[in-house]
Amino acid sequence: MGIPCYLAMTAAEMLGNTPLPEKLAWMACQFSPYGTGLSNLPSSLPPNRVLMLSDETPICGHDPQRIFAELQECIARFSCRCLVLDFQRPGNPAAAELVSALMALPCPLIVSQPYAREGCDVLLPPAPLSVSLEDYLSPWKGREIWLELAMDGEILTLTEQGAKTIPLPYPNLSAEGFREEILHCHYRTQLSEDRAEFTLWRTEEDLADLIQEAEKLGVTAMIGLFQEFYATDIGRGHDSAGQQ
Repeated sequence: MGIPCYLAMTAAEMLGNTPLPEKLAWMACQFSPYGTGLSNLPSSLPPNRVLMLSDETPICGHDPQRIFAELQECIARFSCRCLVLDFQRPGNPAAAELVSALMALPCPLIVSQPYAREGCDVLLPPAPLSVSLEDYLSPWKGREIWLELAMDGEILTLTEQGAKTIPLPYPNLSAEGFREEILHCHYRTQLSEDRAEFTLWRTEEDLADLIQEAEKLGVTAMIGLFQEFYATDIGRGHDSAGQQ
């Protein structure tokens, strides 16, 4: 697979795993709960890795210029490949203001879907199990796209009242089931008198095929959690020597 797949790691995971992946994303950076800047910036990081900033701690009263300076220093110090803004709390004017300020940083900026403005690359959530990858990516045609990877599944229940979907985080299901090649997933069905239940999930093989299609569709890179992919062919295929 030619498309780069970055493994997002916490500080604790980095301490406990050597050598580090060549395609590594530092995911521990957050807004400080006690000040106006950032917390959990890396104290060391191999060059050409990805720096991530999340809004797990909501942005509120933080100083965009201070954050800009802190990130600029960190990016220069560790020669970061790019900055990913993994903002999952939509509708926050302070977050939108910060995105605008960080556009001037001297490295590529990848911004999650709720705040992806013109001029920056976009980070999309994992491709849904019930939508083709081409259809999912089509609204962002012409943009640089980074796509999250996940092993999640879902249960789709159909009744007379309509459809209901329940997510299945880390389903840990085998490959036993029907394979849907267009959607890159497996599924099982269970019928009863008043409902039809479909369980959908992705195996490593499904994800490998999804990555191949993503590359053909022009996706720039993928990001998945280290804890989910480090022992898989996807993880091993992108950090083969742990080069630093």
